[in-house]
Amino acid sequence: MTRAEFLSRLKRGLLGLPTSAAAEIVADYEAHFDDGVAAGRTEAEVASALGDPDRLARELRAESTAQRWRQERNPSAAAAAVFAVLGLGAIDILILLPILMGVLGSIFGVFVAVIAMFIAGGVVFVAGPFAGFPGGVLAALFAGLGLMAGATFIGALTTLVTVWLVNGLVWFARLHYRLLKPALEPQAAGETA
Repeated sequence: MTRAEFLSRLKRGLLGLPTSAAAEIVADYEAHFDDGVAAGRTEAEVASALGDPDRLARELRAESTAQRWRQERNPSAAAAAVFAVLGLGAIDILILLPILMGVLGSIFGVFVAVIAMFIAGGVVFVAGPFAGFPGGVLAALFAGLGLMAGATFIGALTTLVTVWLVNGLVWFARLHYRLLKPALEPQAAGETA
């Protein structure tokens, strides 16, 4: 494989990353080619030593999104980290995807219930005193405040669980990468021999 082919496949695999991050990664691999050629190796030898550019791009995307999650901690970074983890391996997807989708669906359901509970608390708080709430005006106010406070508490707990889940997925991605890297390197070395 030539330098141009390798870098082209790597660039294609890095689509979706921020332009500056992708450019920095490509520049690093261009430097690897420059160093290899300066040391007297051919482009094909350097490309073979670097490994499969598609696999490298998947691993680099996963690592980049994991770093973004550690720095930003927002829903966009969390989603990117989740999808990067899912992109690492087909077997993992077959095993983890049904479990993950069930957990994410449950968390989404709890968030919807929390929003509904908060709105219901607001309705009871505002309309209860005028609608003849059982127990009187004070009971309606306290019931509305109680529902809104309960919804806020459950929402905060669910947010903490969601952050914990995303951190677990990022940990799994790192572990996955560390475990797969030694297993993949002998294959790349065996291909060059």
